[in-house]
Amino acid sequence: MENDIENSLSRKLLSTSSQLDPKRRRFRRCKSAPMADYLPSEIKPRNGASQAAPPPSQPLWEKIHPSIKKVGIYLFLYLTIGTTCFYFVGNQIKGDKIDGILDSVYFCIVTMTTVGYGDLVPNTAATKLLACAFVFSGMALVGLTLSKGADYLVEKQEMLLIKAMHMREKLGPTEILEEIETNKVRYKCLVTFSFLVVLITLGTVFLVLVEKLEFVDAFYCVCSTVTTLGYGDKSFSTKYGRVFAIVWILMSTVCLAQLLCYIAEFNTEKKQKELIEYVLTRKMTNVDLESADLDDDGSVGAAEFVIYKLKEMGKINQEDISVLMDEFENLDVDQSGTLSLCDVTLAQSVRTKK
Repeated sequence: MENDIENSLSRKLLSTSSQLDPKRRRFRRCKSAPMADYLPSEIKPRNGASQAAPPPSQPLWEKIHPSIKKVGIYLFLYLTIGTTCFYFVGNQIKGDKIDGILDSVYFCIVTMTTVGYGDLVPNTAATKLLACAFVFSGMALVGLTLSKGADYLVEKQEMLLIKAMHMREKLGPTEILEEIETNKVRYKCLVTFSFLVVLITLGTVFLVLVEKLEFVDAFYCVCSTVTTLGYGDKSFSTKYGRVFAIVWILMSTVCLAQLLCYIAEFNTEKKQKELIEYVLTRKMTNVDLESADLDDDGSVGAAEFVIYKLKEMGKINQEDISVLMDEFENLDVDQSGTLSLCDVTLAQSVRTKK
């Protein structure tokens, strides 16, 4: 069954490519292939190139990316509900208290990021259960929502990083987009690492100047906070310190989590590139030739070669091919083995009726 599907796909690819001029037979980008979602506004056209007219002005709320809107809404709801709950049970929370509302917001952030200094702790069964509910919902918020917002912000900064690294080179929009696509994960790691260094430095300096900690103690407190260890022997104990901590703890912990995710993604991508390089540089053997010959005619065509190499690289598998063949057969209404505008129109009308 699997060989029949592969043979069918191969014949259709070969029949399509054989209709082209042999000198111009090549695998090219399909005209209908999706282009980039948008061309970043930071990219300016080359000298002499015409620049499109600026888009009409939009309200500020509509200019914000949907992922950032979602982060803002969810974070606002979480902090509003959490602050309200912990404010009304403030007498059941023991520790170093400064201001009722400020302490409640601070406790929400420390709970959500799992830092847990221990300077404020629930003291009754009800507040302990409430803290358990907010720690799990807070972790879900960080993992599902805040990380996506942070990822979007990092991608926006990639453009500035590339322009800074290639200041002496005049790169056009196409070259910059190709550079981003080629080294996307590496640039994400660099941007996130830079943000993390800035946040660690900012936190250390703040603890030294405002909280009056020694440099080593300040750096120790920053590291235990960013990694969410939260030993609790050093923490933010002043009013201004907790105002700063509300923003800084959230940003620094999410930043470190994103950096670790990007590092793991970078290692995975590196292994994938090594596999691709091995597949492309490895010499073809008689066994490979027999495996790639899907229609058993003693020769391997371009379509057969592409399918075989993509499967070797792990880009596609038999399940992917089966799904694509099913989609092709659904669109091929007249069962001619090729797709035409008439086939697509008829297929869409049938789906609409259903």
